[in-house]
Amino acid sequence: MSLLSAGAAEVVVRVLVRDLTPADLSACAWSGSATHLVQVARELERAAAGEVDYLAVCTPVGLPVAIGGVDYQVAVGAGTLWQLGVLPALQSCGLGTVLIRAAEDRIRSRGLRRAELGVEESNPRARVLYERLGYVAYGSRPDAWDVEAPDGSLRRYETMCTLMRRDLS
Repeated sequence: MSLLSAGAAEVVVRVLVRDLTPADLSACAWSGSATHLVQVARELERAAAGEVDYLAVCTPVGLPVAIGGVDYQVAVGAGTLWQLGVLPALQSCGLGTVLIRAAEDRIRSRGLRRAELGVEESNPRARVLYERLGYVAYGSRPDAWDVEAPDGSLRRYETMCTLMRRDLS
């Protein structure tokens, strides 16, 4: 620990990247609504079938602080990163970079040499991260999914995404 200023200290915490498990879902409420977590649970079933990897960056006590998936069924010859998220209080601490690099390692381990993702055009902060990590925009497409309102009802969320990719060779 080092003193940064009166009352402030720097703390370094080791993290572990592992597969997300169904037992982790209750600790991932920060990543989205109950409807979102149901979708993540479905993706964990796909992970068990080998169609996707779903990763968790965890604290030393196993608490997930960043999660995200790699889908191998979307683009031929590539792994598609999706549902990437970092605990809001820990954003801009490097956890997203750790998550993305681990996802890229998983893609490489399957013999694939390209990672792809879509980033909402309304999320320039994420796009800056992806560009810093070597992702290049190559197109755009509309996307949509259901989101849960505070009253539990569902509504369709529509957005435009910039498509990005990175050569992993």
